[in-house]
Amino acid sequence: MKKALFLVLISLVSCTSEIKKDSLLIEGATLINPSSITEIIENSYVYIEGKTIISYGFLTEKPSNLIAEKNISAKGKYLIPGIIDGFATLNNQAYANAYLYKGITSIIEVDGYRRGPYYPNANPSPQVYRLEGVGEEPATDKELITRIDSLYNANYRVLLMMYALTPDQTKLVYNYAKKKGMATIGEMGMTTYKEGMEIGIDAFVHTTRYSLDVAPRPMAQAVAHEPFSNDLESPKWKYYTYLTQLKKGDSLLEVHAKNLAASNSYIMPTMSLSYLDLPDSKNPWLDPVAKILDSKDINRAADKITGKHSIDSLEQAAYTNLITTETTVIEPTYYKAGAKYLSGSATDVWGTMPGISLHTELMLLHTKAGLTNEEVLAATTSNFNKAFGWKIGSIQPGFEADLLILNKNPLEDLKNLNSIDRIFIDGEELFPSELLKKE
Repeated sequence: MKKALFLVLISLVSCTSEIKKDSLLIEGATLINPSSITEIIENSYVYIEGKTIISYGFLTEKPSNLIAEKNISAKGKYLIPGIIDGFATLNNQAYANAYLYKGITSIIEVDGYRRGPYYPNANPSPQVYRLEGVGEEPATDKELITRIDSLYNANYRVLLMMYALTPDQTKLVYNYAKKKGMATIGEMGMTTYKEGMEIGIDAFVHTTRYSLDVAPRPMAQAVAHEPFSNDLESPKWKYYTYLTQLKKGDSLLEVHAKNLAASNSYIMPTMSLSYLDLPDSKNPWLDPVAKILDSKDINRAADKITGKHSIDSLEQAAYTNLITTETTVIEPTYYKAGAKYLSGSATDVWGTMPGISLHTELMLLHTKAGLTNEEVLAATTSNFNKAFGWKIGSIQPGFEADLLILNKNPLEDLKNLNSIDRIFIDGEELFPSELLKKE
């Protein structure tokens, strides 16, 4: 009898010693791994150690010796990877809270100019992958390499390849960035997007920008020399007016769409930039998380009462015509051809708002561009892993433990992405109600 009791005690001690510090088991949820073929596991388990997912699968097949420091029952709920905003800014703690409240666990952070300075001290915070541009102005090859080294040493991990880069420089910059392990996004002019695709650029941003190949080459080059003017007579707006005249079936648009689809590059439309200019847009200030945001922080914020911009009728008509063409002609053509998508909100330019505008973007990808719910979910999760190679956006061993437990199924309705029970950042548990508190 004493010998049997001793063996039981030894067994208990052995089991206890195997419990890893900061380990977590989430059990019972319907697990959804968005992808081109979405993985669905009913009654699942996910085992996490520290910041990393270690294993997952059917709960009935969970190893019997898998014991965690903390267990969470998620029976009747849905477990998905945290969603990702691929073009956004983080200026203060309220912004960080807003992203997290809306389920955004990672952002590609774009700061400066209209977006203001980066706020590095947010806690809690989504994962941040900082972006900065190269090729804003003409430069020598040596100056470009020096710039990339400087950015990499300052912990920037995403390189925005811009208008002034010649095709040879684009290739040089791309190869050097890849040598350093940096992701690449193109917003180009002197280099065509077809050339960018052939070079291998990971992604392109903004419908209006990566559609430059549809325009006559002299028009595209004029935009490259003056890409940011708001003057309605500027090269940029002459090009935008040209875009508004495109019709479905336009031969140049169809060719560009086929080029995008045949490439390995992803596209990030940021249609949410002009969402407020659509006649049927909803007031973003009515979202619950908007109460922690200050309109003074947002570039050209929407009016809190009307939910619209307060601009003159001529400018408003120009923007409305542009976004209408983007959403009814251009992006549906790219999607139908087979282009691959990433989600990005462009926060906080032109009234876009942290957290809120990414959900607007997801809605536009579905209702305007034509992506299915599965494809939208992949665009905001696993496609970032495919595009950049980062260990985010999927529930897989070795990936970041950035997860959402939802009360409703997002595959049935994308609005269910707002039904958040809790959020996990690097395995740390957060509750939405805690994030609505003003600092």
